[in-house]
Formats: sequence, C-alpha cells, structure tokens
Amino acid sequence: MADLFTPYKLGNYNLSHRIVLAPLTRCRAMNGIPSAANVEYYTQRTTLGGLLITKGTLISDTAAGFPQTPGIYTEEQVEAWKEVVDSVHAKGGFIFCQLHHVGRASHTVYHPGGDAPISSTNKGISDKWEIIMPDRSLGRLSQPRALKTSEIPHIHGAHGYLIDQFLKDVINDRTNEYGGSIKNRSRFLMEIVRAVVAVAGVGRVGVRISPAIDHMDAMDSDPLNLGLAVIERLNALQGQLGLKLAYLHVTQPRRAYQGTFMSSGGYTRELGMKDVVDGDADLISYGRLFISNPDLVFRFKINAPLNEYNRETFYTSDPVIGYTDYPFLREWSEINSTKPQ
Repeated sequence: MADLFTPYKLGNYNLSHRIVLAPLTRCRAMNGIPSAANVEYYTQRTTLGGLLITKGTLISDTAAGFPQTPGIYTEEQVEAWKEVVDSVHAKGGFIFCQLHHVGRASHTVYHPGGDAPISSTNKGISDKWEIIMPDRSLGRLSQPRALKTSEIPHIHGAHGYLIDQFLKDVINDRTNEYGGSIKNRSRFLMEIVRAVVAVAGVGRVGVRISPAIDHMDAMDSDPLNLGLAVIERLNALQGQLGLKLAYLHVTQPRRAYQGTFMSSGGYTRELGMKDVVDGDADLISYGRLFISNPDLVFRFKINAPLNEYNRETFYTSDPVIGYTDYPFLREWSEINSTKPQ
C-alpha cells in the first residue's frame, strides 16, 4: 500500500517520495530575473529524489500580474534559471517550470507602452485576439527556452489566469469557437497542450487546472462538469497521441484522469497520507507549509511539529525575510543533505 513516502516513477523520473513543492508566487525575482535568493530558496527545499515546481514563470513581457515575478522569455532569464536548476540537481532533486500568463489579471503598468492586458473577454478589459492564434500560442512563445532550464514544462491553466479565463463560462463571453460550450472553452487549453507537446514530447508536459476555484471572478456555473469535461478531453488527447502526459495537477479535485494525478489544496500530512493510501492521488503538492518549513519532507517523515507561516511576508520583495529565513530542524541533514551516489 502506497503512502507519501513510497517511491513513485513519474515518466523517466524516479521520485523518492510523493511530496511536491507546489508552484508559489513569491515576488522575489528582481526585474524579472531569478537571483541568488531564488537559488537558495529552491535549494533549501530540495530533497534527494524530490520534485519541485517553480513559481509561475512568465512566458512573455505581457504575462505579468505581480511585481518581481520571474520570466523565461529572455536569454538573461534563462541563464539565471540555470543556476537554480543546477543547484537543485546538485542535491539530487528535480525541478519543473510552471509556464504562466495572467491574462486579464494584469495591469497596464506591467505592459510595454502601457498597453491593455491580454484577455479572454471584453468584460472590463480590452480583448487581444492574437494570443490564441496557433502560431502565437503559449507553447510556441516559451517552450524552447523552458526546455533549457526544466525537465518538464508545467502549463498553468488554473486560478483565474489566462487559460482559466477561457475555461470558465461566467467570464468567457466569446461567441466564436473559443466560447459557449465546454468543448469550445477548452479549445485554447488543448491547443496549448498540443503545441507544448510538439516541442517537449508527450511524457514531458504537466497540466494544472482548478475548475472549482473562484479566483478573480473566474467562475463556472457547473465546475464539476467543467473539470470532468476537461479531463475527458485530456484523456482523449492522450489516446490520440499514444502516450500520457507527465501528470495532471488539480486544486480541489475529484479523480477521473487516466494518468499521474497530482492533488493540491490545503493538505496536511494526515490528509495527504489518506489520499495517497486511498488511491485518490499519486502525488500531493504542498504550498504554505513548504514556505515555512523548508525541511517539510523530513518533518513529515518523523511527524515533527511544523513552523507556522506568516502570510504578511508571502509576497514581499525582501530576499530573506519570509523567504529563506524559516528554521530547519537540527536533524534535517539526515535526508536533505544527502548527495546522490
């Protein structure tokens, strides 16, 4: 019977446990470029055979919605990410890059020339059609660079950002082939998945969705059927391609996906154990608890008390406070300092 500490084979990657660092916006990449603080942050949370997913990483200069968020659309950014990746690899861990575009959640201050944000809708924000043209998809814009710094690109289709804005019927008011029915609303996501798979390969792409999450007015009138319909289309796509995607990462899920299923959303050690033991998830991603406990895997292993997190420092730009200054257990080195043989 599997639990959080049972090894798991994720494609070509042999994970030593099933605890994943969730992708988390931390606003510590000055001028959009990962720094030494980012290297330390991810390295602190690396375990031998453990998986980390990066914070939302911008795929273009129109993708930002928060200050000091990292991009991967310039060579300078790519070189900076390589330092993060190399440090994680040196400790025997794996790190996947979450490709990100916030869509209408942006603001003119983040756009060259003060242009209006790209959106799926005309509801309060001007609509820029070019983002969904096949030769300008997220995959085509970002993928070659993402592959230089990440084992697997992770497509962020959740939490009210651009792809999620297409999926949710309360916010998507298009009347063409990208709006209306669930099939039409999921078209954008499927096009992006195909575009990224074409470059990376089928088993090297992860997808994240959150059909039941209402964030930034991105709601759906029937989130359960939306989630099931998206999963059905991903299952069908995998059948057409003849191989599975790396995984599906879902916030507040109900499993129907035919492949590796990563679950997230308010998990404790006990809840994570239960879902893996019951077969409701293959992997569990942790966010807030991993922020305040860089040695979370070790603490879970010995069932040790956890550091409390401080929400007030989640999104500051300080390179240390609330970022790399949470304490480790003295015994932590037993697992986290182990180097691969």
